[in-house]
Amino acid sequence: MYDLVIVGAGPYGLSVAAHAAAHGIRLRTFGRPMESWHAMPSAMFLKSEPWASHLSDPRGVYGLDAYAATQGVRAEHGVPLPVGFFAAYGDWFARQAVPGLDERLITRVAAAADGFEVTAEDGEAFRARTVALAVGVLPFMEVPEPLRGLPRRHVTHSSHHGELDGFAGKDVTVIGAGQAALETAAILTEQGAAVRILARSGRLDWNTLPPALDRGAWQSLRAPHTGLGCGWQNRLYADTPGLFRRLPAATRERVFDSALGPAGAWWLRERFAAVGDVRLGQRVTAAKVTSDDRLRLEVVGPDGTGVLETDHVIAATGFVPSLDRADVLAPELRGALRRVGAGGAPEVGALFESSRPGLFLAGLLTAPSYGPSMRFVFGAGYTAGRLVKGVRQRLRATGRGAGRVGRPRSGEERVAAAR
Repeated sequence: MYDLVIVGAGPYGLSVAAHAAAHGIRLRTFGRPMESWHAMPSAMFLKSEPWASHLSDPRGVYGLDAYAATQGVRAEHGVPLPVGFFAAYGDWFARQAVPGLDERLITRVAAAADGFEVTAEDGEAFRARTVALAVGVLPFMEVPEPLRGLPRRHVTHSSHHGELDGFAGKDVTVIGAGQAALETAAILTEQGAAVRILARSGRLDWNTLPPALDRGAWQSLRAPHTGLGCGWQNRLYADTPGLFRRLPAATRERVFDSALGPAGAWWLRERFAAVGDVRLGQRVTAAKVTSDDRLRLEVVGPDGTGVLETDHVIAATGFVPSLDRADVLAPELRGALRRVGAGGAPEVGALFESSRPGLFLAGLLTAPSYGPSMRFVFGAGYTAGRLVKGVRQRLRATGRGAGRVGRPRSGEERVAAAR
């Protein structure tokens, strides 16, 4: 019986594991470290600043800058880093701070009399008093309704793709106006595809070059730097997720739907200029496969309804934190959880505990409760320590595991315990 099982080994899962291990909690972490990051196209870069892209450990010694130093690289403000470098950083973080990582995937989490039963992909089952679900964003990918159910040879989500070199000479339609859509379109164009962007938005927004970190007291006061961008509104989202959780549900839902909307990184704009066909204010209303195995799209826009044919559609349309998409949770457990908002996200209380005592949530699923920062790596820093505090309180409340949740352990003690 484990005190804590963590499902997921991305930035949130690894950060929670590092904090739990430091407190001596008997835990097991499941998942392939940084799997979705390793799968991204090598030509992609981090949108966030290096100083806002740390995974979290209690002592703060395993940040991105520390890993960069081991590689002889400077993680500099205003200099984008390749996503592959960030994925390698996550692997390094796991080796330093997360003992006993089990790379099997978890297929089922079910409620049990004394906690939870967790089943791995090979059928082996484990018991845990508490569970932290940190499954990242992939289970929650969103594809426009008219495109759902079409063959994958014709329609994919942007997160389905690693390298994009299989589309040379093809006609590809990318749907979306955010970083994923714009960067995917740029890479496809560079690799010889004929690309068009189709977006509901009436314009493309671009982030500006970030100002220097040291820029004087007045400018810093007017628009302070935050891990989510400059400005006081972003400062509130970045620094006070706990206050965000106290807002009325309708206000939280409105902010979640509108804050930090789709925009391209400043460094992508020049590359994106090569994408010649950009159609804004348009959306797909119907789609079908033609007799010559292409995709026929019906599109409505400012000038009415039109039709276009394409070889492939990549939907870079983001992720929706709906509890219905968290298939790893057994149906009876998922169905018993309280929800918030029209999207059906789980209600998350203080210290990231769901309405089912002992089931904790991290990452995108908590964004409707804790705010926009939970959609980004940056939110892991706020989440990890607080979630583990919640786990420790839950273990003490049940009178179990109390002897194993005392003082934080040193790095040497954690290494010894993992042997």
